[in-house]
Amino acid sequence: MSGECMLHIRLFSTNLYIRSTLLRSVSDPNTLLHYSSMSANKRKLKRQRESPDSGGGKQPRLAEGRARESGWLLREVNELRRAAQGCEVNKKRFRYLSDTQKIKQGSDGVLYWMSRDQRVQDNWALIYAQQLALAEKRPLHICFCLVPRYLDATYRQYAFMLKGLQEVAKECKSLDIQFHLLSGEPGQNLPSFVEKWKFGAVVTDFNPLRIPLQWIETVKKHLPADVPFIQVDAHNVVPCWEASGKLEYGARTIRGKITKLLPEFLTEIPLVDTHPHSASRAAEPVDWEEVLSSLEVERSVGEVDWAQPGTSGGMNMLESFIDQRLRLFATHRNNPNYDALSHLSPWIHTGQLSAQRVVKQVKREKNASESVASFIEELVVRRELADNFCFYNPSYDNISGAYDWAKKTLQDHAKDSRQYLYTKEQLENAKTHDQLWNAAQRQLVSEGKMHGFLRMYWAKKILEWTASPEEALSIAIYLNDRLSLDGCDPNGYVGCMWSICGIHDQGWAERPIFGKIRFMNYAGCKRKFDVAQFERKYTAVKENSNKDSKKSSKN
Repeated sequence: MSGECMLHIRLFSTNLYIRSTLLRSVSDPNTLLHYSSMSANKRKLKRQRESPDSGGGKQPRLAEGRARESGWLLREVNELRRAAQGCEVNKKRFRYLSDTQKIKQGSDGVLYWMSRDQRVQDNWALIYAQQLALAEKRPLHICFCLVPRYLDATYRQYAFMLKGLQEVAKECKSLDIQFHLLSGEPGQNLPSFVEKWKFGAVVTDFNPLRIPLQWIETVKKHLPADVPFIQVDAHNVVPCWEASGKLEYGARTIRGKITKLLPEFLTEIPLVDTHPHSASRAAEPVDWEEVLSSLEVERSVGEVDWAQPGTSGGMNMLESFIDQRLRLFATHRNNPNYDALSHLSPWIHTGQLSAQRVVKQVKREKNASESVASFIEELVVRRELADNFCFYNPSYDNISGAYDWAKKTLQDHAKDSRQYLYTKEQLENAKTHDQLWNAAQRQLVSEGKMHGFLRMYWAKKILEWTASPEEALSIAIYLNDRLSLDGCDPNGYVGCMWSICGIHDQGWAERPIFGKIRFMNYAGCKRKFDVAQFERKYTAVKENSNKDSKKSSKN
């Protein structure tokens, strides 16, 4: 990004921040009182944390000015995008997968093969594809390859994804960008599609997982030799291959590398604007209802009502996080009874929301520095560490991918006696003796998510209650991929590997079953938060579910 472009964005961002601050101050005389009382609020929060009943359900109330008008975030972001118009994509963010780098002359357009990053705006891969098309004065096309099934994903994840893609297609139409929905494996359909439509270049995004990497290799092998194939990491703030060229041991070894590169990559993101070069022929219209009804995936795991699919739903959730929960994140994020989390993982997983955009907007909040730092550690360092692990370790989802010390200690204790043994079906149906674990599982079943702190406890108990570490890891990954809206994701695999195999962790005091793997138990959870309150909440979920089942059987 040029120095002139950076200076323009900084001046615009400063003016925008001053203007929004002044507007809030003028509209609410309590704003100044809010700033003067911040230190008192910090002392109050400290007392709440130290209080013996701080694990209760009463949400802490923070003194603040009048809430910003609904929709403020999108208006602010649109201004920032327009101010960044003309900024080039950092050349380190993309890499050529083909030998040829020159766009085929006389072609009928540039194609962005959308895969992991399912959004129009804040998408470096699409931005780069549009810049190529503009330079060649050619039309711009997007395609998405819908595979009939993917790992253990169910209707829940497919419906969320497809409804988000429907929003993408609608926005593309308004920008004169052609959107194509292809059915089947990319390796089978994409090369012939490129030849048929005479595209002069193909741009795609980055995914470190095994199957998407295989898709890339197959497409690369069968694309016409004179068509450049370019991959852009539009998912990570710091591109995976730039953050590190090797498998990192843990957060402490990658944190400094990412932090050093943030000034270079954490830039403002330009707008994807109306494309001035129209296609000579239009993409085939998509019947979205027909696509949804014809899916071959498991339908017993249905949609959830708390998460609105698409970028618009993700932006609404981000706005509510900044307004309502961000300042609680640092102090209350590990308490499942508090609403202190961002809830953004479904949108970030599907690429409906840009992690870079989230970081940029959260960093603009000046009154929650501790929470901002904690949140960026999770969203950037820990999440990009997960991509690093999956990209550089082909065995990211099985025991052979664990460290040698972990494999040895798990093997040493593989035959240890287990007090409880449960089948995969019993675990999925929350039929264990542990009511906290059952409540966490019911949350996953009913909401398609599980509180981050409980995810660790949940997976570690599966290790304790199954016949072998291999079975434990397999079941944990199966349940997460099947039920969670953010399943089939590097974060999920690394979460299970951390809990069961000690990835990105160290050896602890040796004990039965776990060996030197970090241990968690019910008593430890009781010291952290009001376990009974969480159990009661999801006992109610179970009772309501039973009532609904009885009603359906009568009907």
